[in-house]
Amino acid sequence: MSFGGVRVFRKVVFFGTAATVLIFGAVAGQAQIVSMSGGSRTPAASTPPVVSYLFPEQVSAPAEKPTQLEMHFRVAQGMHINSHTPSQQELIPTTFSIPQGAGARLLEASYPAGETMSLAADPGTKLNVYTGEFVIRARIVPQAGNHMVEAQLRYQACNQTQCLPPKTITVPIDVIGK
Repeated sequence: MSFGGVRVFRKVVFFGTAATVLIFGAVAGQAQIVSMSGGSRTPAASTPPVVSYLFPEQVSAPAEKPTQLEMHFRVAQGMHINSHTPSQQELIPTTFSIPQGAGARLLEASYPAGETMSLAADPGTKLNVYTGEFVIRARIVPQAGNHMVEAQLRYQACNQTQCLPPKTITVPIDVIGK
């Protein structure tokens, strides 16, 4: 009977250990879950953005006249994003756009040259990326009036071992067309 009791005890210990591993794995894994839309199940406040829009917050320009605009961005330390002209066709380029009807029209965007880097896991592959701070220059035509233009920056961020899903962030600029 004691032999059978030991067997029952082993089963209880095994199943208890397996349940503990599953519970801890689920809790730890929750911080790593990334959805295909670029969102995360963890609160946004706990994860700093990979790309931040720095400035300008406001631009005054003659209405219906082309105006040069310099937008400053910062990529989080330890991360990089593909440049506007990535080194491989399958990589997602960084692009800037202004939706139609936003109060300003985008004529053209000029992107900085990326820097060349390679990953430790594949030193033979050279990537063209942005790291740190970078500036996109755009020529816009503002409409008359005050418009909160919600421009967009689309990019794909990566670190040395993995890439996140592509993401589009809002670039809010108060455009005053005089």
